[in-house]
Parts: sequence; C-alpha cells; structure tokens
Amino acid sequence: MAVDAVVAGSGPNGLAAAITLARAGLRVRVYEAADTPGGGLRSTHADGWTHDVCSTVQALALVSPFFRTLDLDALGVRMRHPRIAFAHPLDGGRAAVAHRSVARTAAGLGADGPAWERLLGPLADAGPALWPEVLGNLRRVPRHPLTLARFGLPGLLGVRALARTALRTDEARALFAGAGAHALRRLDAPLSSAFGLALVASAHAVGWPVVEGGSGMLAGALVRELERLGGEVETGHRVSTLAELPARRLTLLDVTPAQLLRMAEFPAGYARSLAAHRYGPGVCKVDYELSGPVPWTNPDCRDAGTLHLGGTLDEIARSEADAEAGRHPDAPYVLAVQAGVADPTRAPAGKHTLWTYCHVPHGSDRDMSPAIDRQVERFAPGFRDLVERRIVRTASDYHQYNENYVGGAINGGMAGPWSAVLGPVPRWSRYATPLDGVYLCSASTAPGGGVHGMAGYLAASEALAGLGATPAPPG
Repeated sequence: MAVDAVVAGSGPNGLAAAITLARAGLRVRVYEAADTPGGGLRSTHADGWTHDVCSTVQALALVSPFFRTLDLDALGVRMRHPRIAFAHPLDGGRAAVAHRSVARTAAGLGADGPAWERLLGPLADAGPALWPEVLGNLRRVPRHPLTLARFGLPGLLGVRALARTALRTDEARALFAGAGAHALRRLDAPLSSAFGLALVASAHAVGWPVVEGGSGMLAGALVRELERLGGEVETGHRVSTLAELPARRLTLLDVTPAQLLRMAEFPAGYARSLAAHRYGPGVCKVDYELSGPVPWTNPDCRDAGTLHLGGTLDEIARSEADAEAGRHPDAPYVLAVQAGVADPTRAPAGKHTLWTYCHVPHGSDRDMSPAIDRQVERFAPGFRDLVERRIVRTASDYHQYNENYVGGAINGGMAGPWSAVLGPVPRWSRYATPLDGVYLCSASTAPGGGVHGMAGYLAASEALAGLGATPAPPG
C-alpha cells in the first residue's frame, strides 16, 4: 500500500511513534531489520525456558503517559507482580527491601525510615501529576511545578551525594544506590539521582512487574494495536539509507545518532554533533537456567522480583566509576531479576531463571560471568551448584545483536543534564533533523532509555504538528 509515514525500527519508541501517527489517520509502515519486532522487548523461548533478551521489568510502562492510552489487558498483556518489588542484600545476611508501600519500606529501614518517607512519599503519591512532567516535554511550562520541583531538585544531584545527604544507614543508602545505578553512570555524575528517584517512585506507585510469558508479549501487543489502526510492520528489512524508502510525508527513525549519520547527508554542524554523541558503558548479560530457586541468605530476597547486588553505596560507586573509566570491575554491580517468583511460566516445573547483567567498559568483549557468579554466590551460597546453563552476551555481542546498543550501551546514550533537555543535538527541537519531515525518535533522544515509548510519542506529535495535525493526548 502507499504510505504517509515510515518508521525505521520497531523498538518500543518506534512502535509508539507508529501508533501515534496511525491514530491521527496516517498510513504507517514500520521497517525492522531483525526477524521479529520489539527491539529491546524481545524474548526467547526454547524447551520450556523463556528469557528476556534485554528489558524485563516493566515499571515505566505502567506509569508512561503513552502506555496508559493502551488497554494492555485487552491486548493480551498480563503484568505479574512479585511480593517484594526489589531488594538489596548486604553482607552478614542483611538486606534492604522496597515494598509497594512507602510506609512498609520505611518501617524496615530503621533510623532512615522517616527520611525515606520524606524523600519518596510525595513522589509516590503524586501519581498522574508526576509522570507527564518527568517523561514529557521538559521545555514547556510545567503543569505541576511543585511536584516537578520535588523530583527535579534532588534529582540534579549525583546518587552518592543524595544518598549521603538524605540517608544515614548502609541499608537505606544501598537501597537507593542500587536503583540509581540503573543510570549506567558513575554515582557522582550530576542527574544520576533522577534515575533512582524515578525508579523507586515507580516501585512505590505501581510496583516493578514482569510480563507473563516474557517481555516479547508487550511488543506483540504494540504490533497488534498498530495493525488494528491499519498500520503494518515489515520485518527482515534493514533501512540503510533514506533514499531507499518509498515516497512518504514523514520519516521517523528509531535509531542512534551513529546509524543516522550513515543514512543520509547532513549539514556539517549537525553531523559533528551526531558524531560526538556519547554512549557510555556497556553491559554484559548472563541468563541462568537453574535447577532450583536462588538460595538467598536473607529470606526476603527470595520473594523479590529484582535484586541489586554489589554491597554498600561505596562499593557500587567504585564499580560504576570503573566501568565508566574503561576498567572492568572486579566486584561489579549486578542487576538481577528472578522473574519466576511472579511468573512461573518462565521455566520448566521446579526450575528457575535468573536474568542478570553488569556494567562494563564501552565495547567490551569480556565474559563477566565469573564475576557475576561471585556476586550472586556472595549473597546466596550454593548458587553455583544450581546452574544448569549460562547464556552469555558480552557488550560487543549486544551491539551485534541490536545496532541501537552501540558498544553494548543499552540506554541509547550517556545520561546527563544536557541530553535530558536537548537530546543528542543542541537545537530547539529534540527530534527534528535538518531534513524536511525526518525525525529521530530513539532512546538517544529525551527522555532517554526505558520502556515508556515517550520518545516515539513526542517525536510523532512534533511531526504531526508540522503537518498541521493534532495527536491524541497521552494518558
């Protein structure tokens, strides 16, 4: 069919952009280089085992203004919640635990309980007032300035500075640091606290669920919604240059600046900005197939969906600083998800999966599974005896798997104050390129990485405004 708009890339942002355009009445076609759509929302299935290839916990999908326009239940998506959102084990059998309830979490943090409630309670209670501000257009006048200030002012700090200023105990500092380290930045980097605040607030507001049957089910739902609107997805079709695309009014690209540079000729200044985009550390991912549940020393950890492994605030800070400086940490910060505590369909009866990754230097080809093994074993003695199989993807493997993961960097770029406001190029529009009707809509643009679809929604909204059309409001 003839098309009005083409979207290159079927990650959550590309599909969100396509759905937004299709809702405005445009005929949309999505091209995807891989054989299956989804980008970071893919899962593998074999012999009763389900592994999420990249994204696995979907808290941001539940708070995203774009995703809130979708009836996920009607689209076949079942979110499954663990009893405990996330936990942070420490040596000696101790652990800090994040429950859905702020009060219950605070009750477990002893002397830091009141401070935790002061810092996170207002954000968890803000509900729909918070997320359109945090994930929306930061250049407009905020509709809820007080809520944004409660988030934005502490969020300007680095994780280490905020943790040391607001909290006193090892447990509370580690609990916040584990969430903040999702930023893939050293913990003294400005704005890294914003990641911790957003993720902890989402845990208290909506929980940290997994998708029953794997994250690929969420990608499938987005494709079904697009097809319902008359759009189409063509897999196995790599877009190398814009010149090869069919005639269209709009082009939205769910690609990184490095790929965009290869797709067309741009003015020299814009091209230099694209080439200067920084991607940050990569990840080495290990999926474990286990003969039984992970034997965490602390019993609360056995019910947590997500665990942050790495010890104290200072230990995690050292690990993250090493990765950003180009060194492989000896004792890395490890993000671990035991999806089976909420979704037993992930493994054969009686068996379990453990999804893990650690941060490594950009472009690393080192297998970090021995170091990840040690960190899990540190807090769950006997873990190694349960391992039936390890599936390892180094940072360089990740880049080969998905071109958007440049050097293994899964967030689309190094988080910082400028990228949050300006995107990859310092110009007024965070999405429009100098080419007429061509927009960038990937995680390399604001609001950055994560399964929220808002880069796609905002880029498509801007593109529609250029045509004089009005997008459906999110949320």
